[in-house]
Amino acid sequence: MTKTLFDALSTIPYTIVASDGKTKIASEQSANPTISSLVFDSRDVKPDSLFFALPGTHTTGNVFIPKAIENGAAAVVFQGDFDESLSLSENVVFIKVDDARKVMAPIAAQFYDNPSSKLGIIGVTGTEGKSSTVSFVWQLLRLTGHKAGFISTVQYSLGGEAIANPQHQTTPEATIIQRQLYEMVENGCEYAVVETSSHGLSPKLNRTGNLLFDCGIFMNVTLEHLEFHGTFEQYRDDKANLFRKLDEHNHEKLILGKKVTVPSFGIVNLEDPSATYFIKATKQPVLGFTTEGKAGKSAAEGAEAAPLPKIPDSIPVLLGRNIASARFGLTFDMTEPHVIGKDAKPLPPKVFHVKSSLPGAFNTYNLMAAIEAVSRLTDTPIEKVAALVEQLVPVKGRMTVIDKGQPFELIVDYAHTPSSFETIFPPLRRRCSGKMIALFGSGGERDTKKRPLQGEIAARFCDIVILTDEDPRGEDSVALLKDIAVGAEKEGKVLDKDLFITPDRPQAIRQAFGMAGKDDIVLLLGKAHENSIIYKDRTMPYDEIAEAEKALRELEVRSEK
Repeated sequence: MTKTLFDALSTIPYTIVASDGKTKIASEQSANPTISSLVFDSRDVKPDSLFFALPGTHTTGNVFIPKAIENGAAAVVFQGDFDESLSLSENVVFIKVDDARKVMAPIAAQFYDNPSSKLGIIGVTGTEGKSSTVSFVWQLLRLTGHKAGFISTVQYSLGGEAIANPQHQTTPEATIIQRQLYEMVENGCEYAVVETSSHGLSPKLNRTGNLLFDCGIFMNVTLEHLEFHGTFEQYRDDKANLFRKLDEHNHEKLILGKKVTVPSFGIVNLEDPSATYFIKATKQPVLGFTTEGKAGKSAAEGAEAAPLPKIPDSIPVLLGRNIASARFGLTFDMTEPHVIGKDAKPLPPKVFHVKSSLPGAFNTYNLMAAIEAVSRLTDTPIEKVAALVEQLVPVKGRMTVIDKGQPFELIVDYAHTPSSFETIFPPLRRRCSGKMIALFGSGGERDTKKRPLQGEIAARFCDIVILTDEDPRGEDSVALLKDIAVGAEKEGKVLDKDLFITPDRPQAIRQAFGMAGKDDIVLLLGKAHENSIIYKDRTMPYDEIAEAEKALRELEVRSEK
């Protein structure tokens, strides 16, 4: 893909300046180079790149402009002023804008010929469940005969099989999203499923700017990422931008060369207290789903069916009941979507039995959302979509069971928030006849309020808690883990008795295995699919599943001696 610079910039206001970063130059008198790539990391710049000098947390991208020029950048988008000591080339076009990060989305959309106008775009947001739901929607679209791609934390697909995502970033920068959607179009896709994080939906970062969403799925919203959003209310509001985006276009698209109108709608988890907030965020039709509390936190406490939040009577609701979750699978009954308010149908809705090899009762939510979305998007009867669930494969690191013949049960999961702990621990506690051992940490330079809550919840359900490195980043590792320990001690755990601080994660895993015996459950939480542990001065390559399997082999060797 190539475009002239002025074509790529045609949808934004800008000023072309001289290499001093200040003197305005009339655009008609300036060079109009051909651009072959859009780049925001100077190390990735190649000849004819357009380089975005982005503002950062600790520095400004303007200091990397000389490196970008050295690597062959044809043009630079920047904000603010250059350092007067920078030596810059006069052969490069300098584009000054008010916000270099914000303009990446419209420039990238224009550069890649607005690929979201040629695909049905499904966005999935939520504190938990996003990656699994994205994968299930993508898999069900393919199983119903539709070519699709997806962008997610764990994996992505440009129309072929899923590929591991090497980045820790859930929703990539706008230039990457637009390029990947363009490649999906080129590969003949009809649909794209995009995991939309709160960061990705925030106007401050604008990663999902200029994306034309057709379906928005809301899973839940709980305390998380306050280091970025500031307050829970802002965090929720940023997530709700997904539903607001449903109103930004008429949903008429050019898919596979044909003009089609893609169904426009939202899907909400009616058990979440913020369900009504999301329903009100869009003018498009909204569908709901619920297990009446039987797959969530209230079910863990033995509560009766949870009351639904007050919702408009016209919203069709998908009900999940009779949920049975075991070590290697999940079954539940599901109704067809039906109105349960004053406009309810006189006849009872049909009921379908859903069978899945996915462990964890919470997957009922992810599956119901995916089934509902694919049925409506593709106009496929919900019964036919539900019948395909048995063919779904789980996402790596999402309740992944590792069985190498060891006497205890071993599960790897990405759970790293208080709410995710409240979801996964209770059903495991109910079926565990031995000890439960949880190993986890918390991200450095991230929300600190959740740390004691993590410790408190884990201590309430688990017999032994081992605290270890997740991604300490610039923080002191032991001090960070002590923040978590405060909550565990509040629940009665005693340091070095049933509460341990072992920063070295591989060592902590071996410690957990050494304590585990017959009928115990060991949970390795927080890293899952991620491929590294980030420290202040280094990034250590790391694979949780591979490390666990290695430790199991060592344990087997020791037991044989």
